[in-house]
Amino acid sequence: MLDAAMQAQLKTYLGNLREGIELVASLDDSEKSRQTRQLIEQIASLHDLVTARFDGTDDRKPSFVIRRASDAEKWVRFAGLPMGHEFTSLVLALLWAGGHPPKVDADLIEQVRALEGDFHFEMFFSLSCHNCPDVVQALTLMALENPRITATLIEGGTFQSEVEARDIMAVPATFLNGQPFYNGKMELAEILSKLDKNADAKQAEKLAAKAPFEVLVIGGGPAGAAAAVYTARKGFSTGIAAERFGGQLMDTLGIENLPGTSYTEGPKLTDSLKKHVGEYEIDLMDLARAVELRSAKDVGGYHEVVMANGASLKARSLILSTGARWRNLGVPGEAEYRNKGVAYCPHCDGPLFKGKRIAVIGGGNSGVEAAIDLAGIVGHVTLIEFDVKLRADEVLQRKLRSMPNVEIITNGQTTEVLGDGTRVNGLVVKNRANGEERRITLEGVFVQIGLVPNTEWLRETGLELSKHGEIVIDDHGATNIPGIYAAGDCTTVPHKQIVVAMGEGAKAGLGAFDFLIRNEPVEKVAQAA
Repeated sequence: MLDAAMQAQLKTYLGNLREGIELVASLDDSEKSRQTRQLIEQIASLHDLVTARFDGTDDRKPSFVIRRASDAEKWVRFAGLPMGHEFTSLVLALLWAGGHPPKVDADLIEQVRALEGDFHFEMFFSLSCHNCPDVVQALTLMALENPRITATLIEGGTFQSEVEARDIMAVPATFLNGQPFYNGKMELAEILSKLDKNADAKQAEKLAAKAPFEVLVIGGGPAGAAAAVYTARKGFSTGIAAERFGGQLMDTLGIENLPGTSYTEGPKLTDSLKKHVGEYEIDLMDLARAVELRSAKDVGGYHEVVMANGASLKARSLILSTGARWRNLGVPGEAEYRNKGVAYCPHCDGPLFKGKRIAVIGGGNSGVEAAIDLAGIVGHVTLIEFDVKLRADEVLQRKLRSMPNVEIITNGQTTEVLGDGTRVNGLVVKNRANGEERRITLEGVFVQIGLVPNTEWLRETGLELSKHGEIVIDDHGATNIPGIYAAGDCTTVPHKQIVVAMGEGAKAGLGAFDFLIRNEPVEKVAQAA
Protein backbone atom coordinates (compact mmCIF):
# COMPACT_ATOMS: atom_id res chain seq x y z
CA MET A 1 0.00 0.00 0.00
CA LEU A 2 2.76 2.46 0.92
CA ASP A 3 5.72 2.90 -1.39
CA ALA A 4 9.25 3.23 -0.03
CA ALA A 5 9.14 7.03 0.10
CA MET A 6 5.84 7.10 2.00
CA GLN A 7 7.08 4.47 4.45
CA ALA A 8 10.24 6.48 5.10
CA GLN A 9 8.20 9.61 5.65
CA LEU A 10 5.74 7.86 7.98
CA LYS A 11 8.60 6.28 9.94
CA THR A 12 9.99 9.75 10.57
CA TYR A 13 6.61 10.97 11.81
CA LEU A 14 6.18 7.96 14.09
CA GLY A 15 9.41 8.93 15.78
CA ASN A 16 7.26 11.51 17.61
CA LEU A 17 5.22 8.84 19.41
CA ARG A 18 5.39 9.11 23.19
CA GLU A 19 3.35 6.04 24.14
CA GLY A 20 2.11 2.81 22.64
CA ILE A 21 -0.84 2.62 20.25
CA GLU A 22 -2.95 -0.30 19.03
CA LEU A 23 -4.47 -0.85 15.60
CA VAL A 24 -7.40 -3.28 15.78
CA ALA A 25 -8.82 -4.33 12.41
CA SER A 26 -12.15 -5.89 11.42
CA LEU A 27 -11.68 -7.61 8.06
CA ASP A 28 -13.33 -10.03 5.64
CA ASP A 29 -12.12 -11.75 2.47
CA SER A 30 -12.50 -8.74 0.16
CA GLU A 31 -9.70 -7.06 -1.77
CA LYS A 32 -10.18 -3.88 0.26
CA SER A 33 -9.67 -5.90 3.46
CA ARG A 34 -6.48 -7.38 2.02
CA GLN A 35 -5.23 -3.88 1.29
CA THR A 36 -6.22 -2.71 4.77
CA ARG A 37 -4.29 -5.59 6.37
CA GLN A 38 -1.26 -4.72 4.27
CA LEU A 39 -1.46 -1.06 5.31
CA ILE A 40 -1.79 -1.88 9.02
CA GLU A 41 1.08 -4.37 8.90
CA GLN A 42 3.27 -1.78 7.19
CA ILE A 43 2.46 0.84 9.83
CA ALA A 44 3.13 -1.58 12.69
CA SER A 45 6.50 -2.54 11.19
CA LEU A 46 7.73 1.04 11.27
CA HIS A 47 7.81 1.57 15.06
CA ASP A 48 8.03 -0.61 18.17
CA LEU A 49 5.28 1.40 19.90
CA VAL A 50 2.71 0.34 17.28
CA THR A 51 1.01 -3.04 17.58
CA ALA A 52 -1.54 -4.57 15.22
CA ARG A 53 -4.41 -6.97 15.84
CA PHE A 54 -6.83 -8.50 13.35
CA ASP A 55 -9.52 -9.88 15.65
CA GLY A 56 -11.94 -6.94 15.46
CA THR A 57 -15.66 -7.71 15.21
CA ASP A 58 -17.11 -4.46 13.85
CA ASP A 59 -19.88 -4.85 11.27
CA ARG A 60 -18.13 -2.49 8.86
CA LYS A 61 -15.42 -4.41 7.08
CA PRO A 62 -12.79 -3.38 6.34
CA SER A 63 -12.31 -1.00 9.24
CA PHE A 64 -9.78 -0.46 11.98
CA VAL A 65 -9.56 1.31 15.32
CA ILE A 66 -6.65 3.48 16.42
CA ARG A 67 -6.38 3.78 20.20
CA ARG A 68 -3.93 4.36 23.00
CA ALA A 69 -2.56 1.13 24.44
CA SER A 70 -3.00 2.59 27.92
CA ASP A 71 -6.56 3.88 27.42
CA ALA A 72 -8.81 1.74 25.25
CA GLU A 73 -11.79 4.02 25.91
CA LYS A 74 -10.41 6.70 23.61
CA TRP A 75 -10.45 5.59 19.98
CA VAL A 76 -11.20 6.55 16.42
CA ARG A 77 -12.28 4.16 13.65
CA PHE A 78 -11.50 4.39 9.95
CA ALA A 79 -13.86 2.36 7.74
CA GLY A 80 -12.23 1.92 4.35
CA LEU A 81 -8.76 3.06 3.42
CA PRO A 82 -7.81 6.60 4.51
CA MET A 83 -5.58 7.36 1.55
CA GLY A 84 -5.63 10.26 -0.93
CA HIS A 85 -6.46 13.51 0.86
CA GLU A 86 -6.99 11.54 4.09
CA PHE A 87 -3.49 10.09 4.45
CA THR A 88 -2.50 13.15 6.49
CA SER A 89 -5.55 12.52 8.70
CA LEU A 90 -4.34 8.95 9.29
CA VAL A 91 -0.87 10.19 10.25
CA LEU A 92 -2.30 12.73 12.69
CA ALA A 93 -4.58 10.09 14.24
CA LEU A 94 -1.54 7.87 14.88
CA LEU A 95 0.46 10.72 16.39
CA TRP A 96 -2.34 12.05 18.58
CA ALA A 97 -3.20 8.57 19.84
CA GLY A 98 0.48 8.16 20.65
CA GLY A 99 0.60 11.24 22.84
CA HIS A 100 2.04 13.74 20.38
CA PRO A 101 0.38 17.09 21.22
CA PRO A 102 -1.90 18.53 18.51
CA LYS A 103 -1.20 22.02 17.21
CA VAL A 104 -4.59 23.28 18.31
CA ASP A 105 -5.60 26.16 20.55
CA ALA A 106 -5.39 24.93 24.16
CA ASP A 107 -8.77 26.52 24.93
CA LEU A 108 -10.41 24.37 22.25
CA ILE A 109 -8.80 21.22 23.66
CA GLU A 110 -10.14 22.04 27.12
CA GLN A 111 -13.56 22.73 25.61
CA VAL A 112 -13.55 19.26 24.03
CA ARG A 113 -12.56 17.61 27.30
CA ALA A 114 -15.26 19.48 29.19
CA LEU A 115 -18.13 18.41 26.90
CA GLU A 116 -20.80 16.49 28.77
CA GLY A 117 -22.95 13.86 27.16
CA ASP A 118 -22.41 10.97 24.76
CA PHE A 119 -21.55 11.92 21.20
CA HIS A 120 -21.23 9.16 18.61
CA PHE A 121 -20.17 10.59 15.26
CA GLU A 122 -20.26 8.90 11.87
CA MET A 123 -18.76 10.91 9.04
CA PHE A 124 -18.63 10.01 5.34
CA PHE A 125 -15.80 11.24 3.12
CA SER A 126 -14.40 10.66 -0.36
CA LEU A 127 -10.70 10.30 -1.15
CA SER A 128 -10.80 13.22 -3.59
CA CYS A 129 -12.64 15.58 -1.22
CA HIS A 130 -10.41 18.47 -0.17
CA ASN A 131 -13.04 19.74 2.31
CA CYS A 132 -13.21 16.44 4.20
CA PRO A 133 -9.85 16.32 6.03
CA ASP A 134 -10.72 19.22 8.35
CA VAL A 135 -13.83 17.38 9.54
CA VAL A 136 -12.03 14.03 9.79
CA GLN A 137 -9.23 15.57 11.83
CA ALA A 138 -11.54 17.54 14.10
CA LEU A 139 -13.63 14.48 14.96
CA THR A 140 -10.49 12.38 15.39
CA LEU A 141 -9.09 14.85 17.90
CA MET A 142 -12.37 15.00 19.80
CA ALA A 143 -12.60 11.21 20.05
CA LEU A 144 -9.02 10.91 21.31
CA GLU A 145 -9.48 13.64 23.95
CA ASN A 146 -12.87 12.73 25.42
CA PRO A 147 -13.90 9.11 26.19
CA ARG A 148 -17.58 9.97 25.73
CA ILE A 149 -16.99 10.93 22.11
CA THR A 150 -16.51 8.35 19.36
CA ALA A 151 -15.76 8.93 15.69
CA THR A 152 -16.23 6.48 12.84
CA LEU A 153 -14.86 7.90 9.60
CA ILE A 154 -16.24 6.15 6.53
CA GLU A 155 -14.85 6.18 3.00
CA GLY A 156 -18.01 6.37 0.90
CA GLY A 157 -16.63 4.50 -2.10
CA THR A 158 -16.04 1.38 -0.01
CA PHE A 159 -19.46 1.54 1.63
CA GLN A 160 -21.53 2.64 -1.36
CA SER A 161 -24.62 0.72 -0.27
CA GLU A 162 -24.66 2.61 3.04
CA VAL A 163 -24.19 5.90 1.20
CA GLU A 164 -27.23 5.14 -0.94
CA ALA A 165 -29.31 3.88 1.99
CA ARG A 166 -28.70 7.15 3.85
CA ASP A 167 -29.29 9.26 0.73
CA ILE A 168 -25.84 10.83 1.00
CA MET A 169 -25.23 12.88 -2.13
CA ALA A 170 -22.59 15.29 -0.87
CA VAL A 171 -19.56 14.99 1.38
CA PRO A 172 -18.41 15.61 4.01
CA ALA A 173 -21.62 14.27 5.57
CA THR A 174 -21.66 13.99 9.35
CA PHE A 175 -24.14 12.13 11.55
CA LEU A 176 -24.44 12.40 15.34
CA ASN A 177 -26.04 9.61 17.34
CA GLY A 178 -27.56 8.23 14.16
CA GLN A 179 -29.13 11.52 13.00
CA PRO A 180 -27.91 14.01 10.35
CA PHE A 181 -25.68 16.59 12.02
CA TYR A 182 -24.16 18.66 9.22
CA ASN A 183 -23.35 18.52 5.52
CA GLY A 184 -20.20 20.34 4.53
CA LYS A 185 -16.85 21.45 5.85
CA MET A 186 -16.49 22.21 9.56
CA GLU A 187 -13.50 22.99 11.70
CA LEU A 188 -13.15 22.04 15.34
CA ALA A 189 -14.41 25.37 16.67
CA GLU A 190 -17.51 25.15 14.46
CA ILE A 191 -18.35 21.67 15.71
CA LEU A 192 -17.90 22.78 19.29
CA SER A 193 -20.14 25.78 18.72
CA LYS A 194 -22.93 23.37 17.78
CA LEU A 195 -22.36 21.12 20.77
CA ASP A 196 -21.42 23.64 23.46
CA LYS A 197 -24.31 26.03 24.16
CA ASN A 198 -21.91 28.51 25.75
CA ALA A 199 -19.41 28.56 22.87
CA ASP A 200 -20.63 31.82 21.32
CA ALA A 201 -20.71 33.58 24.66
CA LYS A 202 -17.16 32.45 25.43
CA GLN A 203 -15.89 33.69 22.09
CA ALA A 204 -17.76 36.98 22.42
CA GLU A 205 -16.17 37.56 25.82
CA LYS A 206 -12.70 37.00 24.38
CA LEU A 207 -13.31 39.36 21.44
CA ALA A 208 -14.86 42.08 23.57
CA ALA A 209 -11.79 42.15 25.79
CA LYS A 210 -9.46 43.04 22.93
CA ALA A 211 -7.97 46.51 22.72
CA PRO A 212 -8.64 48.57 19.57
CA PHE A 213 -6.40 47.80 16.60
CA GLU A 214 -4.65 50.24 14.36
CA VAL A 215 -5.65 48.04 11.41
CA LEU A 216 -8.42 45.46 11.44
CA VAL A 217 -8.81 43.20 8.42
CA ILE A 218 -12.25 41.66 7.91
CA GLY A 219 -11.83 38.45 5.95
CA GLY A 220 -9.03 35.90 5.81
CA GLY A 221 -8.63 34.98 2.16
CA PRO A 222 -5.59 35.78 0.00
CA ALA A 223 -6.42 39.52 -0.01
CA GLY A 224 -6.92 39.72 3.75
CA ALA A 225 -3.77 37.74 4.53
CA ALA A 226 -1.66 39.90 2.22
CA ALA A 227 -3.08 43.12 3.68
CA ALA A 228 -2.38 41.99 7.24
CA VAL A 229 1.19 40.99 6.48
CA TYR A 230 1.87 44.39 4.91
CA THR A 231 0.43 46.43 7.79
CA ALA A 232 2.08 44.24 10.44
CA ARG A 233 5.43 44.67 8.73
CA LYS A 234 4.94 48.44 9.00
CA GLY A 235 4.70 48.05 12.76
CA PHE A 236 0.96 48.62 13.18
CA SER A 237 -1.12 46.50 15.55
CA THR A 238 -3.10 44.31 13.19
CA GLY A 239 -5.98 41.91 13.58
CA ILE A 240 -7.77 39.57 11.18
CA ALA A 241 -11.40 38.70 11.88
CA ALA A 242 -12.45 35.92 9.49
CA GLU A 243 -15.54 33.78 9.25
CA ARG A 244 -13.27 31.08 7.81
CA PHE A 245 -9.57 31.69 7.26
CA GLY A 246 -8.73 30.92 3.66
CA GLY A 247 -12.24 31.71 2.47
CA GLN A 248 -13.12 30.42 -0.97
CA LEU A 249 -9.50 29.34 -1.39
CA MET A 250 -10.35 26.37 0.81
CA ASP A 251 -12.81 25.21 -1.84
CA THR A 252 -10.29 25.46 -4.69
CA LEU A 253 -8.38 22.39 -5.79
CA GLY A 254 -5.85 22.73 -8.62
CA ILE A 255 -4.07 26.12 -8.85
CA GLU A 256 -1.71 26.36 -11.81
CA ASN A 257 -1.58 30.10 -12.51
CA LEU A 258 0.13 31.47 -9.40
CA PRO A 259 3.45 32.90 -10.62
CA GLY A 260 6.41 31.09 -9.12
CA THR A 261 4.29 28.09 -8.11
CA SER A 262 3.59 25.71 -10.98
CA TYR A 263 0.97 23.77 -9.01
CA THR A 264 -0.64 23.91 -5.60
CA GLU A 265 -4.04 23.35 -4.03
CA GLY A 266 -6.28 25.72 -2.11
CA PRO A 267 -6.02 24.09 1.33
CA LYS A 268 -2.24 23.83 0.96
CA LEU A 269 -1.95 27.49 -0.04
CA THR A 270 -4.22 28.42 2.88
CA ASP A 271 -1.86 26.63 5.26
CA SER A 272 1.06 28.57 3.79
CA LEU A 273 -0.79 31.87 4.22
CA LYS A 274 -1.69 30.99 7.81
CA LYS A 275 1.91 30.12 8.57
CA HIS A 276 3.09 33.40 7.03
CA VAL A 277 0.55 35.40 9.02
CA GLY A 278 1.70 33.57 12.15
CA GLU A 279 5.24 34.86 11.69
CA TYR A 280 4.05 38.35 12.64
CA GLU A 281 2.21 39.76 15.64
CA ILE A 282 -1.13 39.49 13.91
CA ASP A 283 -4.16 38.62 16.03
CA LEU A 284 -6.03 36.02 13.98
CA MET A 285 -9.65 35.63 15.09
CA ASP A 286 -11.20 32.75 13.16
CA LEU A 287 -14.93 31.94 13.02
CA ALA A 288 -15.65 35.62 13.55
CA ARG A 289 -18.45 36.76 11.25
CA ALA A 290 -19.04 40.48 10.83
CA VAL A 291 -22.67 41.63 10.72
CA GLU A 292 -22.58 45.41 11.13
CA LEU A 293 -20.26 48.31 10.31
CA ARG A 294 -20.29 51.51 12.34
CA SER A 295 -17.89 53.93 10.71
CA ALA A 296 -15.99 56.58 12.66
CA LYS A 297 -17.65 59.97 13.05
CA ASP A 298 -14.35 61.78 12.58
CA VAL A 299 -11.27 61.11 10.49
CA GLY A 300 -8.79 59.33 12.74
CA GLY A 301 -11.49 57.98 15.02
CA TYR A 302 -12.34 54.35 15.64
CA HIS A 303 -14.43 52.33 13.23
CA GLU A 304 -16.47 49.61 14.93
CA VAL A 305 -17.40 46.19 13.54
CA VAL A 306 -20.09 44.19 15.30
CA MET A 307 -19.73 40.42 15.12
CA ALA A 308 -22.46 37.78 14.93
CA ASN A 309 -21.89 36.76 18.55
CA GLY A 310 -22.57 40.32 19.74
CA ALA A 311 -18.98 41.36 20.40
CA SER A 312 -17.50 44.48 18.81
CA LEU A 313 -13.99 45.15 17.48
CA LYS A 314 -12.57 48.62 16.90
CA ALA A 315 -9.79 49.97 14.68
CA ARG A 316 -8.57 53.27 13.26
CA SER A 317 -8.41 51.70 9.82
CA LEU A 318 -10.37 48.83 8.31
CA ILE A 319 -9.57 46.63 5.33
CA LEU A 320 -12.64 44.78 4.07
CA SER A 321 -11.75 41.57 2.25
CA THR A 322 -14.83 39.41 2.74
CA GLY A 323 -14.52 37.69 -0.64
CA ALA A 324 -17.31 36.07 -2.58
CA ARG A 325 -19.28 32.83 -2.69
CA TRP A 326 -20.65 30.60 -5.42
CA ARG A 327 -23.70 32.04 -7.15
CA ASN A 328 -26.92 30.04 -6.93
CA LEU A 329 -29.05 29.25 -9.95
CA GLY A 330 -32.11 30.72 -8.27
CA VAL A 331 -34.53 28.31 -9.95
CA PRO A 332 -37.25 26.08 -8.48
CA GLY A 333 -35.85 22.88 -7.01
CA GLU A 334 -32.31 24.11 -6.40
CA ALA A 335 -32.68 24.81 -2.68
CA GLU A 336 -34.97 21.82 -2.14
CA TYR A 337 -32.42 19.39 -3.58
CA ARG A 338 -29.22 20.95 -2.25
CA ASN A 339 -27.01 18.06 -1.08
CA LYS A 340 -29.60 15.72 -2.58
CA GLY A 341 -28.18 15.90 -6.08
CA VAL A 342 -27.51 19.64 -6.37
CA ALA A 343 -23.83 20.24 -5.60
CA TYR A 344 -21.23 22.98 -5.92
CA CYS A 345 -17.97 21.08 -5.36
CA PRO A 346 -17.15 18.60 -8.14
CA HIS A 347 -13.95 17.45 -6.47
CA CYS A 348 -15.72 16.64 -3.21
CA ASP A 349 -18.94 15.12 -4.46
CA GLY A 350 -18.02 13.80 -7.91
CA PRO A 351 -17.11 10.29 -6.70
CA LEU A 352 -20.62 9.88 -5.25
CA PHE A 353 -22.00 10.04 -8.80
CA LYS A 354 -19.79 7.32 -10.27
CA GLY A 355 -21.41 5.89 -13.40
CA LYS A 356 -24.40 8.24 -13.18
CA ARG A 357 -25.68 11.06 -15.41
CA ILE A 358 -25.00 14.60 -14.30
CA ALA A 359 -25.14 18.17 -15.58
CA VAL A 360 -22.67 21.01 -15.08
CA ILE A 361 -24.19 24.48 -15.26
CA GLY A 362 -21.70 27.09 -16.47
CA GLY A 363 -19.33 27.32 -19.43
CA GLY A 364 -16.52 29.38 -17.91
CA ASN A 365 -13.21 27.92 -16.77
CA SER A 366 -14.67 26.55 -13.54
CA GLY A 367 -17.57 24.85 -15.29
CA VAL A 368 -15.52 23.33 -18.10
CA GLU A 369 -12.81 22.14 -15.69
CA ALA A 370 -15.53 20.54 -13.55
CA ALA A 371 -17.05 18.83 -16.59
CA ILE A 372 -13.66 17.47 -17.64
CA ASP A 373 -12.94 16.08 -14.17
CA LEU A 374 -16.40 14.59 -13.77
CA ALA A 375 -16.38 12.98 -17.23
CA GLY A 376 -13.70 10.60 -15.97
CA ILE A 377 -15.93 9.45 -13.10
CA VAL A 378 -19.58 9.67 -14.07
CA GLY A 379 -21.47 7.97 -16.87
CA HIS A 380 -22.43 11.09 -18.81
CA VAL A 381 -22.00 14.85 -18.51
CA THR A 382 -24.27 17.51 -20.00
CA LEU A 383 -22.67 20.96 -19.83
CA ILE A 384 -25.12 23.86 -20.08
CA GLU A 385 -24.01 27.42 -20.88
CA PHE A 386 -26.36 30.41 -20.90
CA ASP A 387 -24.31 32.31 -23.51
CA VAL A 388 -24.20 31.44 -27.20
CA LYS A 389 -20.68 30.05 -26.78
CA LEU A 390 -18.45 28.67 -24.05
CA ARG A 391 -16.33 31.24 -22.18
CA ALA A 392 -13.57 28.93 -20.97
CA ASP A 393 -9.99 29.01 -22.22
CA GLU A 394 -9.64 27.39 -25.64
CA VAL A 395 -7.30 24.67 -24.34
CA LEU A 396 -10.02 23.58 -21.89
CA GLN A 397 -12.70 23.66 -24.58
CA ARG A 398 -10.64 21.41 -26.84
CA LYS A 399 -10.14 18.91 -24.05
CA LEU A 400 -13.86 18.92 -23.23
CA ARG A 401 -14.94 18.40 -26.82
CA SER A 402 -12.60 15.42 -27.13
CA MET A 403 -14.42 13.48 -24.41
CA PRO A 404 -16.93 10.92 -25.71
CA ASN A 405 -19.39 11.07 -22.80
CA VAL A 406 -19.98 14.84 -22.84
CA GLU A 407 -22.80 16.82 -24.43
CA ILE A 408 -22.48 20.62 -24.68
CA ILE A 409 -25.56 22.84 -24.75
CA THR A 410 -25.04 26.56 -25.42
CA ASN A 411 -27.66 29.30 -25.39
CA GLY A 412 -29.49 27.22 -22.80
CA GLN A 413 -31.26 28.47 -19.68
CA THR A 414 -31.80 26.08 -16.79
CA THR A 415 -35.32 26.81 -15.54
CA GLU A 416 -35.98 24.07 -12.98
CA VAL A 417 -34.31 21.26 -11.05
CA LEU A 418 -36.56 18.21 -10.87
CA GLY A 419 -36.74 15.48 -8.24
CA ASP A 420 -38.88 12.81 -6.65
CA GLY A 421 -39.03 14.49 -3.25
CA THR A 422 -35.86 12.88 -1.92
CA ARG A 423 -33.28 13.36 -4.69
CA VAL A 424 -32.69 14.94 -8.10
CA ASN A 425 -33.93 13.08 -11.16
CA GLY A 426 -33.70 15.70 -13.88
CA LEU A 427 -33.74 19.33 -14.95
CA VAL A 428 -35.45 21.54 -17.51
CA VAL A 429 -33.45 23.58 -20.04
CA LYS A 430 -34.95 26.24 -22.28
CA ASN A 431 -33.46 26.97 -25.70
CA ARG A 432 -33.04 30.75 -25.56
CA ALA A 433 -33.18 31.01 -29.36
CA ASN A 434 -36.62 29.46 -29.90
CA GLY A 435 -38.07 29.06 -26.40
CA GLU A 436 -38.38 25.29 -26.62
CA GLU A 437 -37.96 23.40 -23.35
CA ARG A 438 -36.19 20.09 -22.92
CA ARG A 439 -36.28 17.78 -19.92
CA ILE A 440 -33.02 15.98 -19.22
CA THR A 441 -33.03 12.89 -17.03
CA LEU A 442 -30.07 12.76 -14.64
CA GLU A 443 -29.03 12.23 -11.04
CA GLY A 444 -26.83 15.21 -10.26
CA VAL A 445 -26.45 18.93 -11.00
CA PHE A 446 -23.17 20.79 -10.39
CA VAL A 447 -23.56 24.58 -10.35
CA GLN A 448 -20.56 26.64 -11.55
CA ILE A 449 -21.93 30.04 -12.63
CA GLY A 450 -19.76 32.63 -10.97
CA LEU A 451 -19.56 34.54 -7.72
CA VAL A 452 -21.59 36.83 -5.44
CA PRO A 453 -19.71 39.29 -3.17
CA ASN A 454 -20.15 38.81 0.58
CA THR A 455 -21.27 42.37 1.21
CA GLU A 456 -24.94 42.16 2.23
CA TRP A 457 -24.00 43.28 5.75
CA LEU A 458 -22.57 46.53 4.34
CA ARG A 459 -25.78 47.83 2.78
CA GLU A 460 -27.16 51.05 4.25
CA THR A 461 -23.88 51.83 6.05
CA GLY A 462 -22.85 54.73 3.84
CA LEU A 463 -20.24 52.57 2.11
CA GLU A 464 -20.56 52.83 -1.68
CA LEU A 465 -21.46 49.58 -3.42
CA SER A 466 -21.83 48.85 -7.12
CA LYS A 467 -25.08 47.60 -8.63
CA HIS A 468 -23.63 44.09 -8.25
CA GLY A 469 -22.99 44.62 -4.53
CA GLU A 470 -19.23 45.04 -4.91
CA ILE A 471 -17.37 47.57 -2.74
CA VAL A 472 -16.34 50.52 -4.88
CA ILE A 473 -12.63 51.31 -4.47
CA ASP A 474 -10.12 53.71 -6.05
CA ASP A 475 -6.60 53.05 -7.31
CA HIS A 476 -5.31 52.87 -3.74
CA GLY A 477 -7.94 50.42 -2.49
CA ALA A 478 -9.74 53.22 -0.62
CA THR A 479 -13.52 53.33 -0.26
CA ASN A 480 -15.63 56.48 0.01
CA ILE A 481 -15.24 56.44 3.83
CA PRO A 482 -11.89 57.75 5.14
CA GLY A 483 -9.83 55.03 6.77
CA ILE A 484 -11.79 52.14 5.25
CA TYR A 485 -10.13 50.16 2.47
CA ALA A 486 -11.17 47.03 0.61
CA ALA A 487 -9.52 44.33 -1.45
CA GLY A 488 -10.17 41.14 -3.37
CA ASP A 489 -13.26 39.51 -4.81
CA CYS A 490 -15.69 41.64 -2.79
CA THR A 491 -14.58 44.80 -4.65
CA THR A 492 -15.02 46.33 -8.08
CA VAL A 493 -11.55 45.26 -9.18
CA PRO A 494 -11.86 43.19 -12.38
CA HIS A 495 -10.59 39.61 -12.71
CA LYS A 496 -11.41 37.60 -9.60
CA GLN A 497 -8.15 35.69 -9.31
CA ILE A 498 -5.99 34.60 -6.37
CA VAL A 499 -2.94 36.47 -7.56
CA VAL A 500 -5.00 39.61 -8.19
CA ALA A 501 -6.50 39.38 -4.69
CA MET A 502 -3.05 39.10 -3.14
CA GLY A 503 -1.85 42.19 -4.98
CA GLU A 504 -4.99 44.12 -4.09
CA GLY A 505 -4.58 43.13 -0.45
CA ALA A 506 -1.02 44.43 -0.43
CA LYS A 507 -2.20 47.66 -2.06
CA ALA A 508 -4.97 48.14 0.50
CA GLY A 509 -2.48 47.49 3.29
CA LEU A 510 -0.19 50.19 1.92
CA GLY A 511 -3.19 52.49 1.55
CA ALA A 512 -4.10 51.96 5.21
CA PHE A 513 -0.48 52.62 6.18
CA ASP A 514 -0.51 55.90 4.27
CA PHE A 515 -3.79 56.91 5.93
CA LEU A 516 -2.52 56.19 9.43
CA ILE A 517 0.71 58.15 9.07
CA ARG A 518 -1.11 61.16 7.60
CA ASN A 519 -3.97 61.31 10.11
CA GLU A 520 -3.49 61.70 13.82
CA PRO A 521 -5.81 59.78 16.16
CA VAL A 522 -8.84 61.86 17.17
CA GLU A 523 -7.86 61.79 20.83
CA LYS A 524 -4.44 63.32 20.06
CA VAL A 525 -6.03 66.05 17.97
CA ALA A 526 -8.41 66.82 20.86
CA GLN A 527 -5.54 66.99 23.33
CA ALA A 528 -3.57 69.34 21.09
CA ALA A 529 -6.57 71.63 20.83
